Amino acid sequence: MYDLKEISPALFELPKTGNMKVPGLIVATEKLINNIDFAKPLEQVRNVACLPGIVNYSIAMPDIHWGYGFPIGGVAAMDLENGVISPGGVGYDINCGVRLALAPMALKDLDERTQVQLIYKIFDLVPSGVGRGQKNAHRLNESDYEKIAQMGVKWSIDQGYGLQEDIEHIESNGFIKGADMRFISELAKKRGEKQLGTIGSGNHFLEIGEVAEIFDQDIASKWKIEKGQLYLFIHTGSRGFGHQVCQDYLDQYIDRGFAENLPDKQLVSAPIESKEGKAYFSAMAGAANFAFNNRQMVLHAVRRAFKEVCKIEPNSIKLVYDVCHNVAKIEEHQVNGDLKKLCVHRKGATRAFGPESDELAKDFQVTGQPVLVPGDMLRASYILAGLGNPITFGSCCHGAGRAKSRHQSTNTWKGTNVVDHMQKKGVRVLATSKRTISEEMYDAYKDVSEVVEVVERASLAKKVAKLKPHLVVKG
Repeated sequence: MYDLKEISPALFELPKTGNMKVPGLIVATEKLINNIDFAKPLEQVRNVACLPGIVNYSIAMPDIHWGYGFPIGGVAAMDLENGVISPGGVGYDINCGVRLALAPMALKDLDERTQVQLIYKIFDLVPSGVGRGQKNAHRLNESDYEKIAQMGVKWSIDQGYGLQEDIEHIESNGFIKGADMRFISELAKKRGEKQLGTIGSGNHFLEIGEVAEIFDQDIASKWKIEKGQLYLFIHTGSRGFGHQVCQDYLDQYIDRGFAENLPDKQLVSAPIESKEGKAYFSAMAGAANFAFNNRQMVLHAVRRAFKEVCKIEPNSIKLVYDVCHNVAKIEEHQVNGDLKKLCVHRKGATRAFGPESDELAKDFQVTGQPVLVPGDMLRASYILAGLGNPITFGSCCHGAGRAKSRHQSTNTWKGTNVVDHMQKKGVRVLATSKRTISEEMYDAYKDVSEVVEVVERASLAKKVAKLKPHLVVKG
């Protein structure tokens, strides 16, 4: 159906046809292409290539699967002068992202009783599940929202929810410029007012495990990662706040006729430099800054749990990095030999800037930035180092990618006690709903090890360490 041509290791070109303005670029192997249903997401890659102002390629990562308008695992860079910005190219969960922290201990040093106490304490302190917010949380008011827009993650840290040193270990220092709450609806603010410090539902999670294998000892040492060490993953985003921002602008854009002449109305977009485009960017940046604060407060709660259960001081739980994987950012990239400002959409894709990038904090200018790739709650996750490959605008995969729909996964595990099954496999899982666990079972995802091998082969990032989950909180 698709005449894909391998142009370099693990990089395939989807030829430009019809109204496509650029070719597609698929990061994959023949094995991955043949084993996974690529038809629907590849059609979305082709549709994205029809958008005005798209530069070089419409890109798909190896964890690609079908999404709203853009595929999940899609990357598209737009020229600022004649390009568009698309809410569907960012996604509903604006600045959904992953945060990695390390504890000063080995997982094996926690006996089973302490592990159980720890995961239940975290489950108590970090609300999870559809619509759940903090019970006794400070209700965000207009002044709080304004400060979140103006300060990003520093708003939480100034209130005692973390360490000043955390800031340099967050993408863009936890702050997207240009946020303006005037462009965000009262409904969005209402939905978000008690949701800071929560993980929500679906594929969001909080995970504790051990560093199972080191691939690059030099980089691992620089990042203070050791084999056997206890790690913590936090995966959540902007919750109902960001979801409403996305919905508001999709509705507004469709009402204004911006979907006309597009192959799919879900690609509805506005010119970046138009008042409508600037309004969405300001709202999206506000939601992104909300998400940085959300993950910061979750980390604070986890540090508190370690203090109460394991007697480990909060400042001993070190943040390694925090990456976004649903965002549009203004960045400079080389295009035909010229340095140009572009609006880079990454939906289900993460930044993977390499060594010497001016965008990175000093700690990462030698190594490249950490790229965090969660897999599933049984097999593995990975820490990579970005290589800043210009062909993908310094982008990489964001996870394993779904291989089954939630409905398919639920049917597969119907009649099975999934909590007991996972515990027999060595992973203790807590969730507000067993249905969520059934939807998120390990076989619902591609093998993350295969996905990571692909991005390494394509020179997008290189492996630093492999992680093995043991304790998981799901929504």
